[in-house]
Amino acid sequence: MSNVNELNNRINARYSTMSKGQKMLANYITDNYDKAVFLTAARLGEIVGVSESTVVRFAMCLGYKGYPDFQKALEEMVRNKLNTVQRMEVTYGRIQESNVLQTVLSSDAEKIKETIENIDEAAFQSAVDTILKARKIYIVGIRSCAPLASFLAFYLNQMFEDVILLHTNSASELFEQMVYIDEKDVIIGISFPRYSMRTLKALEFANNRNAKVITLTDSVHSPMNLYSSCNLIAKSDMASIVDSLVAPLSVINALIVSLCMRKQDEVASTLEMLEHIWDEYQVYDNDEIEPIDDSIKMRYGKVRKS
Repeated sequence: MSNVNELNNRINARYSTMSKGQKMLANYITDNYDKAVFLTAARLGEIVGVSESTVVRFAMCLGYKGYPDFQKALEEMVRNKLNTVQRMEVTYGRIQESNVLQTVLSSDAEKIKETIENIDEAAFQSAVDTILKARKIYIVGIRSCAPLASFLAFYLNQMFEDVILLHTNSASELFEQMVYIDEKDVIIGISFPRYSMRTLKALEFANNRNAKVITLTDSVHSPMNLYSSCNLIAKSDMASIVDSLVAPLSVINALIVSLCMRKQDEVASTLEMLEHIWDEYQVYDNDEIEPIDDSIKMRYGKVRKS
């Protein structure tokens, strides 16, 4: 059941027993939940014409512990409907400028803690097994999720031969890159609010071709899970100017480490080969902090002095 229906059902089930003030609140929230999400209990009461205590009692009447718990339910209702301006309004309404650093870092830490407490360990292990058995691994992430997809692809490329990071300039381009996907392959889709329709379409296409589908998203109610047999849930912050994707990145880190542990010999061999390549072609030459002895460069040609 979606969070929208859940809250509406709670209101409908208790509406007949509500007081006059509570019914006024129920009517306002049903028609204006996208506005109510920004309001404090006092401000909501002022707009509707009831006391702050009536607002708190209304939240508890619906089965929530208090107004903050009720407001979280409202956030769930609008998490995929908020535009950038509205998200900025929520952020500025909750964070004092002098406490930005501490507030944001603490919020990110809390998201990781919530992810640890709620992530499905069986789903995580299933994702690892599925990736290990796949012929080809497709990865898709769009907009703010693109760096997560790129990060995952970078490390999987050091462990597997066929890793395809999908380029996502258009939906048609996505399908062209996935034209040969089938039941032997897996696609990993990464999407957080506001959810990407192109990512969803890519997962739908893969599912129709009988490929395995793994999602990394924020909720069991995410539309990304429609075509997925393996859902990895990581908490993100919907009420922010910048998407908080620290917890999803941690889940990706755990996925990479787990795959490395299952493929230790192959990974060690690949890294040893890469070290030789990096050394042979001086990949990290210009990135070294310490100066390099010119004698090392002699085998690539004598250094000319101006």
